[in-house]
Amino acid sequence: MEARAIQRMVRQSPRKMRLVVDLIRGRPVNEAFSILKFSKKGAARQVSKVLLSAVANARERSLKTSQRLEETSLYVKAAAVDPGPMLKRFQPAAMGRATPLKKRTSHVTILVATKES
Repeated sequence: MEARAIQRMVRQSPRKMRLVVDLIRGRPVNEAFSILKFSKKGAARQVSKVLLSAVANARERSLKTSQRLEETSLYVKAAAVDPGPMLKRFQPAAMGRATPLKKRTSHVTILVATKES
């Protein structure tokens, strides 16, 4: 059984989010939660929310299809971070000029699945 969760428009750059997502890809869900809990990265909180949502989606899908789900057998099958739209702002610079700022956003997708025994 598979379930996924997507969070769009996260106000964190994709490069920083990918550092955290790479830590949990392919790991069991319980281990992934503990890695995210003790990570010093700010993006870990957002990734943890998406992972929690993916687990909840798997639970709901199992109830809907009347299948038995062991949450200890779930693992992170796929996790991806894609760039979202950039917020374009300007910052004052020397001699009356303005320099552009690109405030980047991310789209986080996490897919959890059960291990087949």
